[in-house]
Amino acid sequence: MDPEQRLAVIQRGVVREMARYGREFTVDGAVVRGPGSTAVAVRDHPGPDGGHVDLGFVLTLGSAEAPVLWDCTAGLGTTEEEKLDSAVRMWAGTTAAAVVEFLEREGRHGDHLRLPALPGWQAVQGPATVFGFQSARLSTWLGGRELMAELAPALAPELTDPRLNGVKLFLGGRAGDEVAEVRVNGTVAQAASQALGSLDWPRGERFCWARLFVLLAADRPGLAAVRAAETEPPLPLAYPPAHDPAAAGTMARRREAIGRWWRTRRAGQ
Repeated sequence: MDPEQRLAVIQRGVVREMARYGREFTVDGAVVRGPGSTAVAVRDHPGPDGGHVDLGFVLTLGSAEAPVLWDCTAGLGTTEEEKLDSAVRMWAGTTAAAVVEFLEREGRHGDHLRLPALPGWQAVQGPATVFGFQSARLSTWLGGRELMAELAPALAPELTDPRLNGVKLFLGGRAGDEVAEVRVNGTVAQAASQALGSLDWPRGERFCWARLFVLLAADRPGLAAVRAAETEPPLPLAYPPAHDPAAAGTMARRREAIGRWWRTRRAGQ
């Protein structure tokens, strides 16, 4: 697939998945516009695995100062299109769910968390997506833990944006070949990743992973930015960058590692 075809598949997926949340998004050049000043921007990462893409939930389209909640997502499938569709669904079920829940605040798409170790912040955690072999064990473990409360002390120094911070957790693999990674605003948080890796989540003989996303909003500026997003009109359009060389280098290293796990998983099937 050429870049235009890949972008079209990704954007159609975003429109489809956001419609499941009752939100009308439409393609407009490099972004997908939503209600008010919201949008979703795309940074594509074509490569051997074919299913990696960065999606950024924009709260104030046209503002260079407003936060963009970027998340790297990847999908599985037998074709490039299937992998991209899977990646968008993965993002929608975790990251987009957390953002939509913060917009609605009705408890339908995520959990509102109390984190005493992070005073002044309100948190919403989207659903966890668990995939791979024997996923019920990892799902059960996640359902019985207050994971963010356990990681909050290590996360506190990593909250670099005074308004909004997006926290992604990715964990799994198999015994002896596992990954535990926490990213804050797209950057690996080493202490939090180590804390996640030290927890007793089940390690089996076959590959299984989980990912989840948490949105942390400061009591005043963060909540104001989220709540106004779907009611205020967008500013004159200034698209977020379609390619960030520094971010691309970091993502490429992570994709190489995840690709190795997936190739090993497929070889074992």
